Amino acid sequence: MITPSHWPAEAIWEQVFPLLPDFTVEVLPEIDSSNSELMRRARAGQREATLLVAERQTAGRGRLGRVWQSQPGDSLTFSLSLPLAPQDWSGLSLAVGLSLAESLHPDVGLKWPNDLWLQDRKLGGILVEAASMGGRSQVVVGVGLNIRARPAEGLNTPPAALTELLPDLTAPDCLMRVAMPLMRTLLAFERDGFAPLKSRFESRDVLLGRRVHTSDGQIGKANGVSPSGALRLQTDTSLQEIHSAEVSVRPLTSEDPFR
Repeated sequence: MITPSHWPAEAIWEQVFPLLPDFTVEVLPEIDSSNSELMRRARAGQREATLLVAERQTAGRGRLGRVWQSQPGDSLTFSLSLPLAPQDWSGLSLAVGLSLAESLHPDVGLKWPNDLWLQDRKLGGILVEAASMGGRSQVVVGVGLNIRARPAEGLNTPPAALTELLPDLTAPDCLMRVAMPLMRTLLAFERDGFAPLKSRFESRDVLLGRRVHTSDGQIGKANGVSPSGALRLQTDTSLQEIHSAEVSVRPLTSEDPFR
């Protein structure tokens, strides 16, 4: 294990070891992207469950090719790689977000499909990728959480910070809160899928009941999610289910010309 002393790597390893004996924890002071590194390893044949924490990322990635900026102490960025073979992958990013939100604070909300929000500001994001080698799948779940306030310049959504809710929280503290519950959630998802989590997700769904617009030009009311994790959108003409994570969804505001 590469573990700078202030990170709870050994404590997390001790928690996870009974579930996954080959589990490892690494903390790196700098890397291009924790997701990119674990995807490289997966494609090279590594199967061990690995938690990789990056104190700083030089080329962090978010969904839809967006950049995730990461500075030591200001954010928590980590990726978790493990072999996973669910019957249905649908809703995995929602399950991850729910696990994180429930581990952090009752006021943390979820925006379909993979953002954590606080008072209509972005608190964190999730990037799920998978590599298939020899018929086996390795999933890599990347997480970025704002610990302290960050500049809003260049961001589509104003940022929020966990210290607004938990003033003394540090990145290592946050990792200790979320790591083990996230591992349990992933293993439960492999067995049961997203459907058992639907009502819990909707209790934190920041879009539920609101008028929204999508990046592919649709406007309607968000009616929660399906048992497979699809966004249910009630338009003027029909109830549609949006499955693609390539579609971005935003609440309508008073400034939107098509409200």
